[in-house]
Amino acid sequence: MAYFSYRAFLRDGFSKITDESLGRALHALCLKGLFYLSTLHTNTLIYFYSRLGRTDLARYLFDRMPDRNQASWNTIISGYVQAGLFTEAFMFFDHHRACSLSPNGFVLASLITGCDRSGRMLEEGAQLHGLAAKIGLTCDVFVGTSILHFYGAYGLISLARKFFDEMPHRNVVSWTSLMVGYLNSGQPSGVVELYRCMRREGVICNENTFATLVSSCSSLENDITGRQVLGHIMKSGLERYTSVANSLISMFGSFGGIREARYIFNHVIERDTISWNAIISANVSNGHYKESLSLFHQMRFSHENLNPTTLSTLLTASGSPDGLKWGKGIQSLLVKSGLSSNICARNTLLSMYSEAGMFEDAELAFHEMPERDLISWNSMIACYVLEGRCLNALELFCEMLFMGREMNYVTFTSALSACSGPKFLIQGKIIHALVILVGLQDSLIINNALITMYGKLQLMSEARRVFQKAPKHDIVTWNALIGGHAENKECEDAMKALKLLREEGLVENYITIVGVLGACLTSNDLMTRGMPIHAHAVVIGFESDNYVQNSLISMYVRCGDHSSGDRIFHAMDARDSITWNAIISASAHHGHSEEALKLFRAMIASGVEKLDNFSFSGGLAAAANLAVLEEGRELHALVTKLGFEADLYVINAMMDMYAKCGEMDCVMNILPKPMERSRMSWNVLISAFARHGCFEEARKAFHEMVELGLKPDHVTFVSLLSACSHGGLVDEGLQYYDSMEKDFEVSPGIEHCVCKVDLLGRSGRFTEAEAFIEKMPVMPTDHIWRSLLSACK
Repeated sequence: MAYFSYRAFLRDGFSKITDESLGRALHALCLKGLFYLSTLHTNTLIYFYSRLGRTDLARYLFDRMPDRNQASWNTIISGYVQAGLFTEAFMFFDHHRACSLSPNGFVLASLITGCDRSGRMLEEGAQLHGLAAKIGLTCDVFVGTSILHFYGAYGLISLARKFFDEMPHRNVVSWTSLMVGYLNSGQPSGVVELYRCMRREGVICNENTFATLVSSCSSLENDITGRQVLGHIMKSGLERYTSVANSLISMFGSFGGIREARYIFNHVIERDTISWNAIISANVSNGHYKESLSLFHQMRFSHENLNPTTLSTLLTASGSPDGLKWGKGIQSLLVKSGLSSNICARNTLLSMYSEAGMFEDAELAFHEMPERDLISWNSMIACYVLEGRCLNALELFCEMLFMGREMNYVTFTSALSACSGPKFLIQGKIIHALVILVGLQDSLIINNALITMYGKLQLMSEARRVFQKAPKHDIVTWNALIGGHAENKECEDAMKALKLLREEGLVENYITIVGVLGACLTSNDLMTRGMPIHAHAVVIGFESDNYVQNSLISMYVRCGDHSSGDRIFHAMDARDSITWNAIISASAHHGHSEEALKLFRAMIASGVEKLDNFSFSGGLAAAANLAVLEEGRELHALVTKLGFEADLYVINAMMDMYAKCGEMDCVMNILPKPMERSRMSWNVLISAFARHGCFEEARKAFHEMVELGLKPDHVTFVSLLSACSHGGLVDEGLQYYDSMEKDFEVSPGIEHCVCKVDLLGRSGRFTEAEAFIEKMPVMPTDHIWRSLLSACK
């Protein structure tokens, strides 16, 4: 055996030696002259020390080599890359080229891998790609695969795909590398598409391919494709391989298939820490908290090291009613185990507080972090968005930008979500420009977020432009477009989008139905569109969905059929706060305010789990319409008691209530500062001034609103024109009417036309009023003629 080892050492040098003590002993014997330290032996010794992380010894040996060959350079460069010393690896590469040596595929693949791992060497990696193309090494499978990994790691998936399509030779590693790129760039559907191409081309999948594919099915929440892939995995005999089994456990956990997840876990060939984390996470995400704790104890008894990922997984169970209590217990265990400073654990702690609604604790956890990674920043920005503190979210995004922090599609998606209204128009446009600048404009998730943002910014022309330019659409893309049309009261466009969605071969989900129902505004919409959609929802099995039921209630009441909305409400088995909010808000805003107040009292009496800002907005709107000051004050007291007095939606509703009850002093007391007001705040204020005869103040408020960059809408102009009409400001009122479409792109509606007729009639200009009625941009109604007749008295 000793003779064989000696012969093996003479033949292979240090390349097969894994024991550190043996390697050092053999090195000592070489130094004493018992073994000749040839170039081969020195190269493999450099490799041996690099693998141990002793780059200082590797460098020492390299510098003293009398004869270096290509393998010497390959070894030292790859050793430094392996140790994470990417800048130093490039220094060696520069020396290598200075010696007039031509780089080979091994060196280039190592360096491109270094650019990939560093996360900060995009330019260097692109230059290496150029060099590889220049010397004809892009055909090398190893170089090609490293280039694919590199572009995928930086989210430049379109460049990765272009390079992949141009590769003359592709193997399973190349395919898998591109798959990983798609998955990491937030495009799991691209992974499934590649898998189908692989099968058509007869490429045999390996365990890494299947692991990536299964993770993508999990991200897509595609149960059918996931089970089809499982069939292929079982046919290939790879279902018990650790990496594949781990992905399957996670996938079934996300699908709610906890039984399948446990079966796979019990039959895996060899469990590792990831296996335990996956099964614990599967139990946590499916609400099996006791089982997850039991598995945690089993894991500890099986001698698996306590790691922050496991504890972080357990922390995510804080979404349960009792979760926060034992989340605190896990936090204590982190401290006792010396893992409290671990960034992964701290990130999960931050998420735990955020999901539990403990935003102050989340903010404190973020600011107390000794170091922050991309997940930390993304989590805090998402936390601010969830809390409705969009300005704070954008400030944090800007801080990341100025500090030169790494950003990914998650960062941009959260930042785009923070642009939740017209006042964030400039910020939204800037973030869109940054998305293009960093090359993320082809990301499906980013495009979906952009369409949603432009819908909220009331720029549906921009939303459609993004939609048309997007290389791919999924159901989320269509839902974002339909939701935008609904939010902007474009019922016909929403229905057209639904038709196109079906023509593209996609099947609508409950969110699609909710979006289309939200676009129905009138009794005509109800008859021609809303009721057929309701019938379709019944056919495809969505009628019992809580979100669909809530939307049906809102639609029927909004379109004037209160009895149908009421019937759906009373037929529901379970009502949550959203259900109550839907019926209360719809009743309050569509002529059933007394019923809305009764429902609000019934909601409180029912012990509904959580009142929110929409609950109070609906109740206050009902009190405002009925001008019942005492009820309004009681609601104000409850708002203060439950901590909603700073919520802008609630403030707007309270302002409207006090204005309609004649309490302008109360309106001014709760009025937010100008920079903090939304367009609705200004609309309520202008309307309040007009209602109380403060015409000059209404006019000043309008101009202040415009100066602050907020775009007035049709409601703003109804209030403004009404103020001018009642204040006798005829010429100013006519100027405002003319500026609506010309300066602010607000098309006149029937209410604006009524105001103009009233303005002309009050000033005795009846001929002009009649001429205007004949050429009105909308069909005259009885309100128009009443306004004219009233002025003739």
